[in-house]
Order: sequence, then structure tokens, then C-alpha cells
Amino acid sequence: MLLDHIDSPADLKKLALSELPQLAQEIRQFLIEKLSATGGHLAPNLGVVELTLALHYLYDSPKDKLIFDVGHQAYVHKMLTGRMDRFHTLRQKNGLCGFVKRAESEHDVWEAGHSSTSLSAAIGMALARDLKGENNKVIAVIGDGALTGGMALEALNHIGHEKRKLTVVLNDNEMSIAPNVGALHNYLGKVRSDKTYRKAKEEFEALLRKIPAVGGKLAKTAERFKDGLKYLVVPGMLFEEFGLKYFGPVDGHDVEKLLDTFRQADKVDGPVLVHVLTVKGKGYSPAEADSLKWHGITPYKIESGQVVKPVGPPMYTEVFGNALIELAEKDERIVAVTPAMPAGSGLLGFEKRFPNRMFDVGIAEQHAATMCAAMALEGLKPVYAVYSTFLQRAYDQVVHDICRHNANVIFAIDRAGFVGPDGETHQGVYDIAFLRHIPNLVLMMPKDENELRRMLKTAVDYDDGPIAVRYPRVNGLGVPMDEDPQPIPIGKWEVVREGDYAAVLAIGPMVQVAEEAAELLKREGIGIRVVNARFIKPLDEEMLLSLAQERLPLLVLEETAVAGGLGSAVLEFYALHQIQSMSVSLAGIPDRFIEHASIKEQRIEAGLTAEHVAQELRAKVARVRQKAT
Repeated sequence: MLLDHIDSPADLKKLALSELPQLAQEIRQFLIEKLSATGGHLAPNLGVVELTLALHYLYDSPKDKLIFDVGHQAYVHKMLTGRMDRFHTLRQKNGLCGFVKRAESEHDVWEAGHSSTSLSAAIGMALARDLKGENNKVIAVIGDGALTGGMALEALNHIGHEKRKLTVVLNDNEMSIAPNVGALHNYLGKVRSDKTYRKAKEEFEALLRKIPAVGGKLAKTAERFKDGLKYLVVPGMLFEEFGLKYFGPVDGHDVEKLLDTFRQADKVDGPVLVHVLTVKGKGYSPAEADSLKWHGITPYKIESGQVVKPVGPPMYTEVFGNALIELAEKDERIVAVTPAMPAGSGLLGFEKRFPNRMFDVGIAEQHAATMCAAMALEGLKPVYAVYSTFLQRAYDQVVHDICRHNANVIFAIDRAGFVGPDGETHQGVYDIAFLRHIPNLVLMMPKDENELRRMLKTAVDYDDGPIAVRYPRVNGLGVPMDEDPQPIPIGKWEVVREGDYAAVLAIGPMVQVAEEAAELLKREGIGIRVVNARFIKPLDEEMLLSLAQERLPLLVLEETAVAGGLGSAVLEFYALHQIQSMSVSLAGIPDRFIEHASIKEQRIEAGLTAEHVAQELRAKVARVRQKAT
């Protein structure tokens, strides 16, 4: 096999051009086999095999900078840069990252788990190159879905202004994770299908080359005519208007055509855009037929394409989606908004049931937030369904447009807490810190899936401003579900276990961890009170004052960053009320990025297990007893 002899881009360059199609086939088979065991982003990588081969065959990585937007389509890049032997560790603790990672290889020059960053990185590296007097090439690969991100368009505008030599490769497969939406997507559809323009452009350029040089006037007239032809046959010629020389569309599965196009692009002294057409999931029929399902996949059976799913209660995402449908049946004001994540956010059922009340805005978290604010001010009940890690991108809009207006927007914050194999770029552990301090916002988290249903009912019934419910990327506990969920009084916690030695204030999945720790200590005669501190804002001030009167030692337990979390809020409360007698300890995620692993392993690393919590409480109770004597 050719693949057995590839351990670096230098090995790839030794192959004849005629051998690359066979290598592409072997790469696809390798990915299909390896990912059937580990899971991962299969469809995106099957779609960029020939494109990645062409890039590494022609360019000199890492001297030439290959920048992959998002990075989940860089598995082939990892294979060609010496990491094939570690693919069995993909997305596992201490194994290969599912995204580009600078610490893994000198060939990984830019890492990102969020979309639309590659073009800003490309112009930054091009500017750095020119200022240092170097001569390397800069190539950014961005998908047509990521191109809709505001940051990408801002960078595109700057690239055209700077006119630095760099190449933008537009990987156009008509998908981000879900099918793309919007005017730019429609524009690319016209370019994809407009063979008339491509033929006319080629013929006219050939004609111009045949005209003998007869002075500048004729040349200028010809150039103006050529520009007019562009406007005649393709409305806008968007990319050339941005200042980038446009090449394409080119078949992204034809290595020879790709190489020829990149060589032509390299002759341009300025920014160019190469429009490449690919098929997401190419080479594996289940992934080609349903690239949405196979974008990021759990382990599967290769022959049948059957996904191996664990048996158990539904995930919180599914519970959210079903509960929202039930609520929307009774309240016509409810609309759902998502930034390109209808499936991941559990909204496909809602979209099918209420197609006119479902809005997928593409990869545009900022726009989604401001749009929700406006809808709310006009009397609707917008539910902004977004992953915690992606909500970070809309922080200014949450402050300026939603909370400052006191707009009645409902945030459904999915993937709150650890996210497992997606790792540090996707951990949902910062939203409490960047939301809790914003005026007007209510923030809550359920201890189980039934309480999630109750919180959604609470949010829909709430009319006094923005309200957020955050929930984890795990299966529910399998608790009984109320047929008619009732709202929860705003700011009221609940005691789920009595005890008078110490108290644990816990949120979300940590309530169960606290109960398990309390059960361990019960065997030692230590009674621990467990409080479901389900409202992070506002706090249950009445209960906090009562705990202070009892002088009960407290441990605040949360699967979120300690800095700025619920524990910080509790300490702020006691400081504000000048209560200095309380012993308060904090257990959460330390001040560092937690890398990819299973959620269980990530909790062990952060000390968020029943055994660790029991140990902390045991020591805390012993210290209090020692002081008392």
C-alpha cells in the first residue's frame, strides 16, 4: 500500500501524480476503519482528501502555512504529517486531538475549534511574513458555511484592502454542519452552476492574449470590457469586488486540476480565492447520503453504517427539543433560533412541526442574539438554542442588545460543563462567569431532565426580561417526567438531602455527585446536607442567610470555572452582608484548559467526583471540629 510509506509531506512528494488517486482511496479506507472505532468527524474529512493531498503535494509545510478553518476537517492533514500511528487514540485522553493542535506537530500552525477564524489568521501571518522579509506562502482553507461568519467577512474585506499575497481556498460542499442558509449560499449556488460564465471568461481571456499591443488605450478598453462581461454573466462577482482574484469553480476531487489551479493562483501577486467543489462524505455511501448525521459520529459498523448507541435515558438535548414542541403547541409566541445547529441543538422536530417558527441563521451567533432581542421587543418569545462554547461569540450582543434592553429572550444553553472528546475548544465551562454579572438576566440549571422541563416552563412563563437555562451534554438520569410541568419560583433552591455537619451547594450533574459523596460519608456517621442550587442568579438569599445562622460549613460544587462561578457569587453575597463567620470552600474547574478525554476522565482531572468531594468534606468537617475544641 502507498499509505504505508507516507510519514511526512516529503514522502508524499516522492509519488508520481498518477499514484495520488490510489492514495486518496487508501486514505478514505483508513479513515472509515479508524473512525468506526473512535468516532469523530468523518464526513468533513472524506470530502477533503484530494484537496489536502494537493496542498501538501505542492506546498512546503510547515514553511508554507496551511491554515484549516475549524480544524475538524484536518484528519488527512494529520495523516500526511506523521500521525497515522496514533489515530487509534483520536479524541481520547492523551491522544490525538480532533482538531488542529500546535503542540502536536510543527505542521499545525493554527488551531481552532470554532469556525470563521482562518482568514483573520491568514492575513495576520501574511503581514508578519512581509514585515519580517520572508517569502513563504499562506494558504487558508475555509468552508462555505464558515464563510457566512461575520468574522470571516470582516477578514475578507481586510485581505482585499491589504492586497498581500495569500490564497483562500473556499471548500464548497454546500454544508457547514447542517445545510447552509442565506444569500451568500445562494450566490455560491449560482457560481457553481454557471458554466456559461466560466466558458465565456476563458474564451475572452484567450482572445485578449491574441490582440497585439497597440497602446494603453486599447488595453484599458479591453479591461473595462472584461469587467463588464463579469457583471453581465455572473451578478456581483463578489470575491473580485472584495479584491481577490477568483479561480474556479474547480473539481475538488481531481488532484491534477487542483494542482494546475493552485499553480496558476501562485502566479498572482496578491490575494486569490480558489473555489473548490467537494462532496461531504465522499467515498462512504452512508456519509454521502446523510452528511448531517455523519458530520460528527460516534462509533459505527462499517458494513451497515449502523451507529453504536449506548442504551439509556434520552440526552438533555432531546428532552429540551421535545419539551419546546409541547410548549409551542400552547403558545404561538414561541419561536426557535439557532446558529447553524438545528440537529445538535435538538430542534429538527421543532422545525418539522413549526417550519415558520424556526430560524437557522447560519454560523452567525452575534446576529442571532440581536435578532432575538428585536423579536422579543416585538412581543415574541424567542428561544436562542446555542452551545455554551458558541455563545461566547455573542457576548457583546447579549450585554448590549438583550440584557440592556431587558428583552424577554430565552437562552437554551446546551453542552454546559465538560463536553468530552471535543475538548478544550468546546468546553462549556465559562458561560456562568460571563453571564452572571450582567444585569437583568436570570440563570438556572436543572439537576435532572424533569427539572429541565420545569425550567423551560418557568422561562416561557417569565415575562420580566432575559432568562437562561443551561444543561449538559450527557444522558438524563431516567427520572419520572411530569405530564404537566409546573414552573419553579424564581431564585428558590431546594434541599434534596438533609444533614447538619456541612452543606454542599451543587448545580446540574454535580447534585448527583454531591448526593453520592453524602452517601459515602453517611457510612462514617457524617451527615451532609445537599442543596440543589438551581438558580445561579438570582441566589436564594433566604437560604444563604439561614445557612449563615446555622454556621454550617459550605462546599460549592459546580462543573464550571471556579473564577466567576456560583461559588464566587456565594462569597460575594456573604461579603456584601459582612458575614465573616462562614467557612466556604469552592470545588470546580481550575484555571486551566482541560483537554479532550471522556467526561468521566475530565471530572477526575478536575476533582469533581464523589470520592474527591467526600474527601474534601471529611477534611472540612474535621477542621471545623478542631476549631470548636
